[in-house]
Amino acid sequence: MKTILPVILITLLCMSLVQCKKDNKTPMIQSGATQEAHDVHSFAQPDKAVITHLSLDLAIDFDQKKISGTATYDIKEAPAADSIIFDTRDLDITKVTVDGAEVAFTLGTTKEWLGQALSIPLQAGSKKVEITYATRPGAEALQWLEPSQTAGKKFPYLFTQGQAILTRTWIPIQDSPGIRLTYDARITVPKDLMAVMSATNPQTKNAEGVYTFKMDQPIPGYLIALAVGDIEFRPIGDRTGVYSEPSVVDKAAAEFVDMQKMVEAAEALYGPYKWERYDVIVLPPSFPFGGMENPRLTFATPTILAGDKSLVALIAHELAHSWSGNLVTNATWNDFWLNEGFTVYFETRIMEALYGKSYTDMLTSLGYQSLVETVKELKPEDTHLFLDLDGRNPDDGMNDIAYEKGAHFLRMLEEKAGRPTFDAFLKSYFQDHQFESMTTAQFLEYLQAHLIEPNHLDVNVDEWVYGPGLPANCPVVVAERFINVDAQAKAFLNGTTAGTLETKNWSTHEWLHFILALPDSLSNAQMKDLDSSFGFTKSGNSEIADAWYKLAIKQGYGKDILPDIRHFLVEVGRRKFLTPLYTAMVESGMKDQARSIYEDARPNYHSVARNTIEKIVSAAND
Repeated sequence: MKTILPVILITLLCMSLVQCKKDNKTPMIQSGATQEAHDVHSFAQPDKAVITHLSLDLAIDFDQKKISGTATYDIKEAPAADSIIFDTRDLDITKVTVDGAEVAFTLGTTKEWLGQALSIPLQAGSKKVEITYATRPGAEALQWLEPSQTAGKKFPYLFTQGQAILTRTWIPIQDSPGIRLTYDARITVPKDLMAVMSATNPQTKNAEGVYTFKMDQPIPGYLIALAVGDIEFRPIGDRTGVYSEPSVVDKAAAEFVDMQKMVEAAEALYGPYKWERYDVIVLPPSFPFGGMENPRLTFATPTILAGDKSLVALIAHELAHSWSGNLVTNATWNDFWLNEGFTVYFETRIMEALYGKSYTDMLTSLGYQSLVETVKELKPEDTHLFLDLDGRNPDDGMNDIAYEKGAHFLRMLEEKAGRPTFDAFLKSYFQDHQFESMTTAQFLEYLQAHLIEPNHLDVNVDEWVYGPGLPANCPVVVAERFINVDAQAKAFLNGTTAGTLETKNWSTHEWLHFILALPDSLSNAQMKDLDSSFGFTKSGNSEIADAWYKLAIKQGYGKDILPDIRHFLVEVGRRKFLTPLYTAMVESGMKDQARSIYEDARPNYHSVARNTIEKIVSAAND
C-alpha cells in the first residue's frame, strides 16, 4: 500500500503485531519458516488446523448493502486437532458443514478490533468446511457507494479493503498474513455491473451478471479483494491494463501508459513477475489509500490522475509489492517494514530505470524530510522497524517508519555492499522465499548469511531494526533539482514577488518542496501573491493542493479559501490527505469548521478513514 509521494506519507497502510501473550498464543504456519511467529491479531490456531484453499459463492445485494452466500475451505489438520478456528467480525453465520454434515459451531466473545473467534468441530480426517453467512451493512471492509458518489452518477459501486485485519468483516477467514491460501470465486451482481477481484479477471461485462475468478498462487487473506460497479477495461500492454468507470478509464489509461515498461524494469531488477498479469483499477474518490497491492489488480485512488504522469510513482510502488509483500510477506504485522520498506526502495529503483536518477533523488529527498518529521512526532519505541503493537489497533503502525526508515535501511546496505552485490542479494531473497511469509528475525538471519558475512560488511543492523530514531549512518540524498527550489523560496522570503521567481518547467515534486520550504509565518499578502501567481488553491494536482491547504490553514489563510478546502475534503476520501488537514484545522482554531466539514463529508469516507478522522474531530470536542 502506498501514497505516491513520500513527502506527505501518512501511510495507510498496513501495520504491525507482536508476540502473543502467554494466555492467547496463536502460532503461525509459515512455509519454509525456521522460526515460529505469533499473531496477536488473529484467533486462528494454524498449528492445529489451517485453511489451504477457499471457494466463494456470493451474491451482492446493493439494496440491503449485504453480501451473502457460502465459503468452502480445504483444510489441513494436525492428527490430534478437534477444531478449526476462523476470524470473524460482525458476520451473520447461519450454517456450517464439515465434509457435508451440518455441525454446531461456537462464536467467542467479541474483542475490540478482532471480532469473534468462530470455532468449528472436526473429526479425524476432516477435509472440507463450508460456512453459510452474510455480511452486515456496517462491515468495515466494505464501502457501498450510491450512484451520486461515483463518476458516472448512474450506478452504485462496492469495493473492499482488507488490510490489515478487515477481511474477516466480509469473509470468515484465518486473517493473518502468515497464513496463505489459494482461492476461486463465483460472484453474482446486478446485470448492469461488472465484478473484478484480486484474481483472473473478465475484461468485458456479461449478460448474466455472474463472474468467476481464480487465484492459483497462495496469498494471505488480506489480499482477497473485490470491486463491483459500472467498470470498463482498457489494455496498455500485453500483460497490463486499467479498469475504471467509463468516464475515467481513458484518462487513466493515458496516465499509466508506462505501466508495461514498469513491469519490464522490475523484472530486470529482481526476477520474473509471478502473477501473469498486472492490472490497475481506479476506484471512486472515497478509496482511503493511494493504492492497495491486491495481486494481479492494484486498487488505486483517482487522486493520482494529474494529467501529466507526475504521480505514477504510486503505480511503481504497488507493482513492487508483487515481489515485496505479495511474493514474500511479513509473517505478522510487527514485521510490516519487510513489506513496505522493501517496496519503497524497489519503487525508487523502478522509477530511476524509467525516469532517471535526478527524478528519484527528489522522491527520496521528500521521503527523508517526511521521515524526519515522523520521528519527531512518535514515541521512541514506535520508531523501531520491528514494532510491538500488542493490545493496540494494527492501524497504529501506519506511518513512515515502516516505509521510509525501512527503505533508508536498505539504501544503507546498498551503499555498504555496492549496488551490483545488493541487487543480487535481493533477487536471491525474493527467489528463495517466494510465496512464503517472513519474520524480521528470519530476514536478519538470511541477511547475515547471504550479504553481511560473505562481503565482510560492518553494519549496525540491531540499531536500525530494534533501536529508536535514525542512526547516524542514515543515507541523506541531496536532490540537485531542489537547490534552485531552495534558492527561489529564499528569494521569496527576502521580498522577491512570486511572479518573478524562476519556476519554469518545475515538476510536481519541485512545487511540493517549495511549498514545504515556506514557513507558517508568511503574511496574508504573501499568501495571496503566491496564490495569484501559481494558482495553488485551484490546483488540479491533489498533492500540491493538499500541501498548500495545510500551509494555508496553519498560516491563517485557510479561512479565506475555506470553500475550496471544504470541497477538497468532501470530495476526496484518501486518508493521507484528510489526516493532516483535519489535524491542522483542529490545532489552528478551526475546530468548528472541521466538525462541520466532517459531518458533510462522512458519508463519502471509507471506515478506515472515518476511524482516523473521528479521533481527530472528537479530540476537538474535549
